[in-house]
Amino acid sequence: MPTTWITVCDTCKRDDWQPGAALQTDGERLAALVEARAEGETVSVRRVSCLMGCSHGCNVAIQASGKLCYTLGRFEPTPDSADGIVSYAVLHAASETGQVPYRTWPQTVKGHFVTRHPPLPDETPG
Repeated sequence: MPTTWITVCDTCKRDDWQPGAALQTDGERLAALVEARAEGETVSVRRVSCLMGCSHGCNVAIQASGKLCYTLGRFEPTPDSADGIVSYAVLHAASETGQVPYRTWPQTVKGHFVTRHPPLPDETPG
């Protein structure tokens, strides 16, 4: 099975973020929480600078080769958010297609889905 990646935007700032008041962006805080929660799980975590979803910050992408991929946003940088993100990614990793039945979604990710992307084709056009 391909690795499911949680890609966390570490430059995300929520609307209430105050420059100078916080040493880290909201995205950096969420990334650290997700990294800690994902230790020992069947998923990997990486940080990127900007997923271009500023109006939806904090943003993450759940991705794996050959599977449906998802962008989720509007998270607060809290342990509950990190738990839901990682729990959903573990379900994504266990799914053959990346599709996870709604009834099994963690409550903390419901309402946070922004986009769904089909898997890329295996072949290049002729």
